[in-house]
Amino acid sequence: MLIMSLLFSVSMFAQQTFIKGIVKDATGEPVIGANIVVKGTTNGTTTDMDGNFQLNAKKGDILVISFIGYQQQELPATASMIITLKDDTQVLQDVVVIGYGQVKKNDVTGSVIALDADKMVKGAASSATDMLTGKAAGVSVVSTGGAPGAGATIRIRGGSSMSASNDPLIVIDGVPVDNTGIDGMSNPLLTVHPSDIATFTILKDASATAIYGSRASNGVILITTKTGKEGKIKVGYNGTFSVNTRAGKVNVMGADEFRDFVISKYGTSSPQAAALGEYNTDWQDEIFQTSLSTDHNISVSGAVPHMPYRVSVSYTTDNGILKTSNMQRTTGAINLNPNFFDKKLNIQLNVKGIYNKNRFADTGAIGSATQFNPTKPVYATSNLPFGYGYYMDYSEIENPDGSMSTTPIGIAIPNPLSQLEEKFDESDVYRSIGNAQIDYRFHFLPDLRANLNVAYDVSKSDGNKVILDNSSISYNTGNYKAGWGENEHYYQLKRTHLLDFYLNYAKEFGINNIDVMAGYSWQHFYSKTENAYPYSAAMAEKEGKTDYKDSKSYETESYLVSFFGRLNYTLLGRYLLTFTLRDDGSSRFSQDNRWGVFPSAALAWKMKDETFLKNVSVLSDLKLRLGWGITGQQNLGNGDYPYMARYQYSKAGANYFFGDTKVNLLAPQAYDADLRWEETTTWNAGLDFGFLNGRVTGSFDTYFRKTKDLLNKVAVPAGANFSNELLTNVGELENKGFEITLNTHPIVTKDWSWDLGFNLSYNKNKITKLTINDDPNYVGVKHSGIDGATGYTAMIHQVGRPFNSFYVYEQVYNAEGNPIEGAYVDQNNDNKIDEKDLICFRKAAPDVFLGLTSQLSYKKWDLGFGLRASFGNYVYNNIQSNREAWGGSQMYDQTGFLKNRIKGADKTNFQISQPLSSYYVQNASFLRMDNITLGYTFDKIFKAGQTARVYLTVQNPFVITKYDGLDPEIGKTSTTEDNTGMDNNIYPRPRVYMIGLNVNF
Repeated sequence: MLIMSLLFSVSMFAQQTFIKGIVKDATGEPVIGANIVVKGTTNGTTTDMDGNFQLNAKKGDILVISFIGYQQQELPATASMIITLKDDTQVLQDVVVIGYGQVKKNDVTGSVIALDADKMVKGAASSATDMLTGKAAGVSVVSTGGAPGAGATIRIRGGSSMSASNDPLIVIDGVPVDNTGIDGMSNPLLTVHPSDIATFTILKDASATAIYGSRASNGVILITTKTGKEGKIKVGYNGTFSVNTRAGKVNVMGADEFRDFVISKYGTSSPQAAALGEYNTDWQDEIFQTSLSTDHNISVSGAVPHMPYRVSVSYTTDNGILKTSNMQRTTGAINLNPNFFDKKLNIQLNVKGIYNKNRFADTGAIGSATQFNPTKPVYATSNLPFGYGYYMDYSEIENPDGSMSTTPIGIAIPNPLSQLEEKFDESDVYRSIGNAQIDYRFHFLPDLRANLNVAYDVSKSDGNKVILDNSSISYNTGNYKAGWGENEHYYQLKRTHLLDFYLNYAKEFGINNIDVMAGYSWQHFYSKTENAYPYSAAMAEKEGKTDYKDSKSYETESYLVSFFGRLNYTLLGRYLLTFTLRDDGSSRFSQDNRWGVFPSAALAWKMKDETFLKNVSVLSDLKLRLGWGITGQQNLGNGDYPYMARYQYSKAGANYFFGDTKVNLLAPQAYDADLRWEETTTWNAGLDFGFLNGRVTGSFDTYFRKTKDLLNKVAVPAGANFSNELLTNVGELENKGFEITLNTHPIVTKDWSWDLGFNLSYNKNKITKLTINDDPNYVGVKHSGIDGATGYTAMIHQVGRPFNSFYVYEQVYNAEGNPIEGAYVDQNNDNKIDEKDLICFRKAAPDVFLGLTSQLSYKKWDLGFGLRASFGNYVYNNIQSNREAWGGSQMYDQTGFLKNRIKGADKTNFQISQPLSSYYVQNASFLRMDNITLGYTFDKIFKAGQTARVYLTVQNPFVITKYDGLDPEIGKTSTTEDNTGMDNNIYPRPRVYMIGLNVNF
């Protein structure tokens, strides 16, 4: 037995030996860090600096050799091996979705970014907008707050308009969707569940976007959803469970500190001291909560003969951190891809549906919580005939008989908790997007394709806003403040129908490659809204009032008809030309201005393919791009008939009597029959590069954008019988900047893998014209009202200054660096401070913003994060400006109630509010960690091919900033103004702790 054991050991030793070898590329250069693994095992190694490797394996074992940028090979092991890897041409053949078609990734001529959803930080996104945040250079995504289902402000290379929309065009599976939102669902991207998204393609410069003509001034985002594939049926489940917490609170005085402050300022016998209570209430704690949310998505994909398919359904419950805020969302998606005639006829059928059920919390409660007297109780301590048990400020009045009666103070701050629990703002939203895209490659001419796309986008919203009768808030909010409840019902229906048809011919003629496309598009937009106020009307009639709102209904429609074409020409495989032309006709303009032509051209040179660079092994890609184009803007934000004469009932209530018949008078509104498109011309230059066989790739772009015929409201000439200002094409705006994108694979070994992505964007904009004629007395367009300072505005659009600049007095400071109350710089030296001393001071948009994403894997573990930074952006801290002053009626109202104060306001110690002080325009630069995710993957659950991944994610873990407010990142807070720099009652972004599970069978 001993002899047999020795012989067996010798035999095993003879089989188990060291395999030596070298790995080279096609040019003979060594490949550093290539992976060599014995197939079916974890036994492996990597090549050294000279491409050499040594592996303990048996002769005849199958070795798997792989490296980024090369085709994977499987070879039997021999004692000494020389392995030559081939370039992975599939990487170069990958296609990028563009407008009305697709193109090879290596043949893109415009500024285009393609993002693979599966390669993003895994498990970190709860919506499509989250997936885009910080991922692409030149693309800024700022959520409008932390409410469930909140929308986002998306900007591509800054805004190009002042009065019209600055939102990009969003196209989902070939359907341009209505991104203006609908009552009850402000975020159109909620229609698509993140697990269903395959790719994002962002078209940034005009040479890429001009194919969409009149809607592409602000860029285009193309979303492609996942489809089925040939093979076995695949079932996938993605689920998350989240705990949502408050990341911070506004730093106001506590009850004890507030009492001490009031008594120190006014004395113990003052009416202010008499208004103090005996309680210790943290009103922010009362209105916020730790909430739970869940999200589930199930998908089934596969193929039956000649038809791949994918079906998915998802359900989301999102409870907000502000009490009573809740969203329940159910989505479904069906994707069918039948093909016929040897795949010459291909059909894509897509249907997506969503049912969104919301309860919206009154965000005004956030402002109330920072102001309400902290010494008062949450609930009434005595039985009152009003308020349903919630505490509210009231006054006592002596009756003629000597008894006392209590009367609510109508102008008092409403009880924050009652604002949430006694108001019901609920809606049900239904939306469906679908299309049938038929692509036929002619049998007699395979180079010619015909494509027909028929689509729809229909959404419907039903909602009610109810304030309970005799509730606490019915006495100091709403239209009457007299204890009447309110009941508003709203209904909205939006329909968009689309028909696109184009022919595409692609043919290679020797050294020439031609790809030409021409088509026609027709789109119809319809909207209907209804509002009813039955309760208000009934109560008003009961009380003999006439100042209630009537029910109303409104319908509107518009059409967009287009002819478009594109030519792609390639010479010698390395010189590329793209030319596009679109002719749009919109019913929103008069017949004289209805049609607009939008051309673009782009050139690209694949420098890497030239003889003098072809053999430079360290360089894997080098391409120069130049582009020019014109895009338009027809979404003017002024309805579907802005060029037509319109009338409205006189606001002054003027009437005329025909006998006993009263007729309401109509007043004409100002209009411009010559209204036309806003047009943006863009010049772009870019360089794409790659090193070390794709381990380092990136691009550099620089651009200049000029918008002309900018819409602005100008004064109506004297003597005109118009009731308002005139909206007309008079302005000009410039944007210029540069962008850097860098993607690297710093570590690629058998066990370790690290993907690192970085992007940086710089943008500077300036308004160059706002009036028809130069007017030295015209300061600009003031906007963005200040809470707590009725009639004041804090922002302006002014010639020579950036869009959304702040318009304030320049604060004067003392030797200690503290602001001096009422002391401002006399800009014109006339020895007085008035409106002529207001100046443009800073601006809301950042100069630079950047994103950094990382995914590190070790065996079955993965760790990823997304980091963003913004520099040069400023915010007007309206919470601070409204809550610092203590004198006059700033803290105490003569009717008998007190308002809380910001903690640490001793630096200003303003007695009277100074709303236009530059002190409140504060640096809001920040560094934010969007998410951190740790995951573990099980390669085999029950059998091979069945995988699972468990992960933990923290969203919004921290932000580093010098800003004094709660959050330096402020999204758009108004539907009518692009005022992304006003911090006032913003629903705070929660900090979310998430556990998730992905399972694939």
